[in-house]
Amino acid sequence: MARLILITGGARSGKSSHALELAEALGSKRLFVATCPSIDGEMAERVKRHKIERQGRGWTTVECETELKTLFPERVSGFDVVLLDCVTLWVNNILYDHDRLGKSIDDQLIGQLCREWLDKTANYLGTVVCVTNEVGLGIVPDNALARKYRDLVGTCNQIIGRKADEVIFVSCGIPLHLKRVIP
Repeated sequence: MARLILITGGARSGKSSHALELAEALGSKRLFVATCPSIDGEMAERVKRHKIERQGRGWTTVECETELKTLFPERVSGFDVVLLDCVTLWVNNILYDHDRLGKSIDDQLIGQLCREWLDKTANYLGTVVCVTNEVGLGIVPDNALARKYRDLVGTCNQIIGRKADEVIFVSCGIPLHLKRVIP
């Protein structure tokens, strides 16, 4: 069964850098799962910076915007550690796809989708490190779509956090351990 680590924090808190360093300490065969679509020039530049940060550090990268359940366990076998960056964009991509197709998504459905890929990690023998944003610490968004997004991310964060062996909150570049399950 996979060891599951959830790393959360605000935007630019240092969570992705911490996740990279932690994952590199956990194994030499590393898979980076990127959920970010390059939808405009600014996002393409961000993706490029993240790729450069991983260059020469022993990472294999796979892009998977929505179908995380298809990765486990077959496509990740042979890797010691899988770093998923990030859950927040995965939720965004699912919300966007559902909206584009005129389908509704709620906490129950996003929870089901989240549990589906988490259940698949049970047959993976390495460590899965998930990066997510803590989107519920700020003000209540002023529009229904942003509130729905915040709620969907919160639902996934709770599901992953409950299942995780470790939960780390990063603030100002400092990791704070919220949960540790000692095997």
